[in-house]
Parts: sequence; structure tokens; C-alpha cells
Amino acid sequence: MYDLLIIGGGPAGLTAAVYAIRKRLNCVLVSPDLGGKALARMHVETMDIHQVINGADLVHRFRDEIEYLDFARILETVVKLERVGKSFAATTSSGTHLEARTVILATGADATRLSAPGADRFFLRGVAYSTVSYAPLYIDKTVALIGDGALALRSGGELAQIVKQLYWVAPSGGELDSPLGRRLRDTAHVTLLKEWEPAAVEGDTFARQLVVRSRSGELRTLGVDAIFVELGLKPHSELVRGWVELDHENRVIVNCSTETNVPGLFAAGDVTNLPAEQVVIAIGEGAKAALNAYEYLIQTEWAAT
Repeated sequence: MYDLLIIGGGPAGLTAAVYAIRKRLNCVLVSPDLGGKALARMHVETMDIHQVINGADLVHRFRDEIEYLDFARILETVVKLERVGKSFAATTSSGTHLEARTVILATGADATRLSAPGADRFFLRGVAYSTVSYAPLYIDKTVALIGDGALALRSGGELAQIVKQLYWVAPSGGELDSPLGRRLRDTAHVTLLKEWEPAAVEGDTFARQLVVRSRSGELRTLGVDAIFVELGLKPHSELVRGWVELDHENRVIVNCSTETNVPGLFAAGDVTNLPAEQVVIAIGEGAKAALNAYEYLIQTEWAAT
């Protein structure tokens, strides 16, 4: 039986593994890859990569520490996790059975992708899914924002402060009647396209245009430097749904110590209800989770076994 099972190999999981190993815990990290989506980076036509501090550089440091430790990692997917008495049992995609005294769930979340033609082609070459990460790269530029939920609303507030022109494509209207929504609608350089939908993303080596369609079928082409897609996040909390407390967006609810409502089960990174979707935050939460799992182990009856 392991002291600690870490599920997920993104920034939070990698950091947790490094800290757990330093605490001499008998731990294993299970993930189909090491690094996750944090290894992707935005390409900006007018900016050299050395000018950007990015999460991938930080994640590489932790990945390098884990990569050569064969005993501490299993490159598979956990397909089942359950509480068995005071411990936990997991099953991987190959049928491997694992038992652990504690678990850190660090399975992350994925952005809801834009389905319009061209969106995938220009991913991270003008099409971005994290305003909080990439907005500062487009000061005084013309950008489009797609979405009308709470996440899009916050993104609009951030973009409106720095860009020259913001085209806000709001397919359903969403939360436009909130105080922030009304303020954005009244901002001179914000063009609200309520009840318009993305029809296509066009460009050359980078996205240059967003084609939008109204409900009546009218098409309009917007010349842009970047397209920010904020249609919501999908947390990978399937393993614990039904027996761990989740919020209305299916994110795992944790306290400031990364504890869930199940003793011995911790969670860190984008799968939790803590903001925001940032590598440095996930790294910090991963470290915190490992240290708190260690404290849990030494202060319970497991310490005597």
C-alpha cells in the first residue's frame, strides 16, 4: 500500500509528487502524460519567446525531477477510484490495482473548445482559451471575446482595460445585465454582438479574422489580432462524482488546506473550486496538498503502521 496516490500529471500533480518524495513518502503519480496542457504556449507574431514568462518553463523543472524516477510514476489513466475503509483503491486503464492511505486528485480541467471551422488550426496562434494568461500580450490590439457566462464576463472586464478594440460575441446574452455586463456594454471601444455566433476563424500562419453569424443569417467579418474563447471549463472530476462534494460546475470543493469533505482525500489545481486557471497557482496548491497529506499521515493511526 502506498502512502500517497497522486492522480494527474499537470503542474499540481507534478509539484505534489516532488514534495511528497522529498518528505520520503511512498508515493506514486498516475497520469497518461507528464506536464499536461501547461506545456502548450501561445505564439505571438510580434513577440520573441524569450520576452514571455510562461508556465511551461516552470512545469519542465518539476517534470524533469519525476521523469527519471520510474518507481514514482505510472503513465496510465486512472479509470476508477473509491474509498475502501480508511484507505483508497484505484484501478488504471491496464487493470492495475493500487491502494493508498491518501490521495491527491489533480486531474485538471479543459476549456470548452470552439467548434467553428478554423478554430483548431489556429489554436495558440491567435486563438486562446485563457484570457488571464494571455491578455497582457495584446495591449492596444484588436481582439474578439467569445462567451457570455461568468468567465467571459470577467475576461471582458480584463480585456476592456488594455485593448484598443474589443468585439464581444455573446451568443445567448448570458449575464450581460449584471453590473459588469452593463458597464462593458457602455464602453466606447467595446462592440457587443449579442446573439451572434462564431462561424469561422480565418488567417494565414496566425488567425486574422473571425467570421460571425447573426440569428437572421447575416455574416460579418471581424479583423482581429487574437480571439479569446471563454465558454467555460470542464473539470475532470468524474472519478469522485457521487461521493465527494462538488460545486454547481462539478469542481471539487476544497478548503484552504486543499482538503475535501472526505478525510485523506485532497485535491489541487484546476479540478478544484479555487481560482484561477494559472500554472503558478496550481504549483502552489500541489505543494500545499502534498505537505498537508504528509501532516495527515503523521497525525493519524497510519503513522504507527
